[in-house]
Amino acid sequence: MTNRRNRRIALLGILLVVLAVIAWKPNAILGLLTRPFGVSLDVGTAGAATLSVPQGFTVNIYARDLQGPRLMAVGPDGTVYVAEQSGGRVVALPDKDRNGEADAKIVVAAGLDGPNSVDVYSGTLIVGEHTRVSQLTLGPDHRATDRKTLVPDLPNSGVHHTKTALVGPGGKLYVAIGSSCNVCNEGDERRAAVSVYNLDGTGGRIFARGLRNAVGLALNPWTNRIWASVNGRDLMGDDTPPETVYALEDGADYGWPRCHAGAILDPDFGKGGDCQGVIAPLVEMQAHVAPLGIAFYKEGAFPPPYNDSLYVALHGSWNRSTKVGYSVMRVPLKEGHVGGEATDFVTGFLNADGSVSGRPAGVAVGADGSLLVSDDKGGFIYRVTWPAK
Repeated sequence: MTNRRNRRIALLGILLVVLAVIAWKPNAILGLLTRPFGVSLDVGTAGAATLSVPQGFTVNIYARDLQGPRLMAVGPDGTVYVAEQSGGRVVALPDKDRNGEADAKIVVAAGLDGPNSVDVYSGTLIVGEHTRVSQLTLGPDHRATDRKTLVPDLPNSGVHHTKTALVGPGGKLYVAIGSSCNVCNEGDERRAAVSVYNLDGTGGRIFARGLRNAVGLALNPWTNRIWASVNGRDLMGDDTPPETVYALEDGADYGWPRCHAGAILDPDFGKGGDCQGVIAPLVEMQAHVAPLGIAFYKEGAFPPPYNDSLYVALHGSWNRSTKVGYSVMRVPLKEGHVGGEATDFVTGFLNADGSVSGRPAGVAVGADGSLLVSDDKGGFIYRVTWPAK
């Protein structure tokens, strides 16, 4: 009996020591436990991140205390609208005194179903929700005076729930829906695809397919074509396949689940010539960085070469032994075409010890030529500016 009691005391002592070590250095311990499985979890307390930007730029907090801010849009009067996914709301953030900080937080509409995206169109907001696309008519105080469902009953099962809606060429409505799985053969053709509808939600059809999880959609102002950021599949190692950005073509096939990034056969679903006829990406980035919102920057307040660029919010990895992403990258452009390699523009969300202070979700160009970056972990919107000379 005494020996059994001593063993229990010893085991309890060991457990207390392990818990104390985890509390002391949680990132190091979790890293040791998860890295053999190719996983590095998002740990760390959310808070205002200490961000780094290229020399000559400055960064400040535009808005705080938001509830999972995701993709953003800027209205004709400069008001910033953001989809609060965890709050189930769309919020307006005006800056009437033009001091670079939101003056108010106005709830445009509440009770929404996991809103991920918002697009400004002709006095209304087009909102991509988990199960539908809605249209909000705006009143003079930025609050919605009417709410209408444009596209109902969108698929929402599985691992990818967000929907991104954008009014694109010809006033058509484009809706991106991610796959239900990491890699599989989908039963619903709307999954892993971008569909196009009339603006009232009628006449829906598949526009582009084989896009595992397209989250960022933006209209290229040079070419008038929609570009999409796509999250590639997991469980193929730390560095394969690359994350991608594509220009969408009507009727095109982008390869998932059998082919990734235009040239990489899937080990489970690919065979032979399955990459033939697959559209190649315009941009390739480090695997698992999770590109979300994208924004084109053309002839704004930034100096060359920063004013002809595509900016990409990288939400950050989970399926990798060491973390990557958690930043905003810049892709240089030349007349609307990729002109060089993607490089970091905003960093500091990922700390040196591996903890995470924030996760970039959306990017948008402000009315004053600033770049706005939403952080859905910390609940902030940051504003990057080039100081006046």
